[in-house]
Amino acid sequence: MNNLYADIYKKEHYGLVGKHSAVKVCHWTKDELLGGQGCYKNTFYGIKSHQCIQMTPALNACTENCAFCWRFQGFDSMHISDEDDPEFILEESIKQHLKLISGFKGNPKVSKEIWEEATHPKHMAISLTGEPTLYSRLGELIAAAKKRGISTFLVTNGTLPMVLEKLDPLPTQLYVTVAAPNKQIFNQLLQPSIGNGWENLNKTLELLPSLNTRKVIRHTLVRDVNMPYVEEYAKLDSKGDPDFIEAKGYVHVGYSISKLSTNNMPPHSEILEFSHSLSEKLGYQFVADRVESRVAMIAKDPSKAKIDFSNI
Repeated sequence: MNNLYADIYKKEHYGLVGKHSAVKVCHWTKDELLGGQGCYKNTFYGIKSHQCIQMTPALNACTENCAFCWRFQGFDSMHISDEDDPEFILEESIKQHLKLISGFKGNPKVSKEIWEEATHPKHMAISLTGEPTLYSRLGELIAAAKKRGISTFLVTNGTLPMVLEKLDPLPTQLYVTVAAPNKQIFNQLLQPSIGNGWENLNKTLELLPSLNTRKVIRHTLVRDVNMPYVEEYAKLDSKGDPDFIEAKGYVHVGYSISKLSTNNMPPHSEILEFSHSLSEKLGYQFVADRVESRVAMIAKDPSKAKIDFSNI
């Protein structure tokens, strides 16, 4: 990869793929390999963390510069000019992921069964960094994963509704980040590079009910900035009518520490209070929480939270 920031990414243990993609082994993938309980997505949706690849097809491209983002933001464009083939991205992402976890094979804490399963990824979180909907062949990437029996969790900031409207196939689960209750806070906290970001996010929310896939709205909560505002979030969530809503507390780590303070981290009790208040407003049910991940989830129908992977 001929990338201006390649040295930074390599120091942070990214596996670079082609001209604009990358993978990075998640903390929770390592945790489950070593016998831990894995990611909160395991608790909420039944995802096996040791079989999950965390990747992005838009390493240096995004439409926002979120103050709460703890990743390195080497965003120098809102356009990927020379795009790699989606089959190539998938194949190389798997290879890079397996290379990055190869050191766990000889670890006595890693069981042979878990290791064997880890070498056959079943899930792909298209969420590492950047805005994946800027990759024009995203649908082909999702299709390639589906062909291999790999579920796809796509995380978008919702600023490109025209892409989501035409996306085919849709991911197994679509996440839309709604991290502001109004336009003023949206512009302040998410620092969009696109002039109509707030308006486009609302268009995405209006589009969501028509998309035939599992849908999640994620509220990234920053204390003293974008919470609680429960009434405002409830109106936005009603528009999107998602299957699930996650409330995730900001964590003061990484590159966000120069923009926010430790006081901006909400205690778990406030995350729970927010989720319970929101569930009452919307008629949703509280499902589960993970204190170490600072996250809680409510659902329209809790019985549908666990994914049926036979349909991947």
